[in-house]
Amino acid sequence: MDQITIHGLDDELEEVIRKLAERDGTSLSRAACELLRIGAGVLIPAGEQPKVGSSLDQYIGGWTSDEADEFDAAIEEFETVDETSWQ
Repeated sequence: MDQITIHGLDDELEEVIRKLAERDGTSLSRAACELLRIGAGVLIPAGEQPKVGSSLDQYIGGWTSDEADEFDAAIEEFETVDETSWQ
């Protein structure tokens, strides 16, 4: 991969890059590249997972069918409307 040097980063932007890199356990370079890709509207290369901005992705679609069924059964009683409460 080619390298470029970016001059003139203000303190606020540098701090954002540092915090994102630390939060996601990645390098400053990777965090900056992911932010540049997001800002430029460029897709992440196939096979790579973006870290910046994806901190909740681990929770999306993470249930097994049995866990989803168990959750649905647990909240089933909340689906019933108590007609006496609406009179």
